[in-house]
Amino acid sequence: MTGKTHTRNTLLRGLRTALAAAVLAAPLMLAAPMQAQILPHDATVGLHPHHIYPTIEAANGDIRDALAVARKTHKRVILDFGGDWCGDCQVLFLYFHQAPNQQIINQHFIIVPINVGHIDANLDIAKRYGVPAKGVPALAVLNEHGRLLYSQGNNEFSDMRHMDAQSVTAFLNKWKQ
Repeated sequence: MTGKTHTRNTLLRGLRTALAAAVLAAPLMLAAPMQAQILPHDATVGLHPHHIYPTIEAANGDIRDALAVARKTHKRVILDFGGDWCGDCQVLFLYFHQAPNQQIINQHFIIVPINVGHIDANLDIAKRYGVPAKGVPALAVLNEHGRLLYSQGNNEFSDMRHMDAQSVTAFLNKWKQ
């Protein structure tokens, strides 16, 4: 084997090893931020490690728990109606977790993801907070006592893939204390 062939084979072997390591590590890197969301100090309630939105049955309990924390911490509650299947919901989730949005949320809000299935579940909760069951994601903002401050009436966030993180920042700044 010539020196060039040996060097090329060594590089290819190293490249294959690096590629295999990246492929194996990718699920861990994707899961790590999600798992961090269930820490007690985080501003997200009801999030499960591999889903943006918890089970359909969790909604009322998650709202109750979030309001209890909000009363103690004097934060507002954002109800985020959506589903894991929804691309726009995934974009909103990413924007919520980018700077400076993550910091604003941690300081001023508790987010409650509410699973609406395929817009066929928890619609009673959406109706209770004046959120039309048309497009997702859909948001409502409550004060620490559960009083409705804002309800998305015109599907403002249902086209998140064509919006930017700054639009979420503006929304958060408008509704923080």
